[in-house]
Amino acid sequence: MINNATSSQLKQFFMTNQLLEHDLGKIEKRFGVDLGRDYVNISQADQDYYPQIEQSIRNEAAAMAPHYEVFYSLEKSVKALITETLLAAIGTNWWESNRVNAQLRNFAKDRQNKEIDSGVTPRSVEGIDFCTFGELGEIIKQNWDLFGSIFTSVKAVEKVMASLNTLRAPVAHCSPLADDEVLRLSLTVRDWFRLME
Repeated sequence: MINNATSSQLKQFFMTNQLLEHDLGKIEKRFGVDLGRDYVNISQADQDYYPQIEQSIRNEAAAMAPHYEVFYSLEKSVKALITETLLAAIGTNWWESNRVNAQLRNFAKDRQNKEIDSGVTPRSVEGIDFCTFGELGEIIKQNWDLFGSIFTSVKAVEKVMASLNTLRAPVAHCSPLADDEVLRLSLTVRDWFRLME
């Protein structure tokens, strides 16, 4: 079993790798070189229709892809950390326990039901997968007796999670991140991992 220190180190390594990949992508774009890192495989349907989308939009999407990857990776790792920590302390019913605010669980359940009602394949059966960064921060704060040994400051966790929640909006809603916000994202991700040192 991986202990909290090892888990934290693995997550730091993973996120450092993501940031390096992002920086390499910027170098490729800036100097017009291909470093052979393109691992995207477009399906046949995408090959039929994707070229019909304006090149400027496709370029913008390519520029935004690394930011999405950072958010995806970070959000998944935060959810895993919360799940692993509460599972170890509370057991399999941690989500339904008083360790997770009932109102937060209801918000997550409402989002889950809306997804079910829309007729699409449900993204998950786990309630935590329907939480925002802000709500994930609330779970950590509500359980500071368990997370206080992982993070350095509850106020810092709250600040970083609020910043991530704000920065996530343009990425989730297909708007480009301004250069200042790209820098802010990079610094906020680093702040997150610094909280675990």
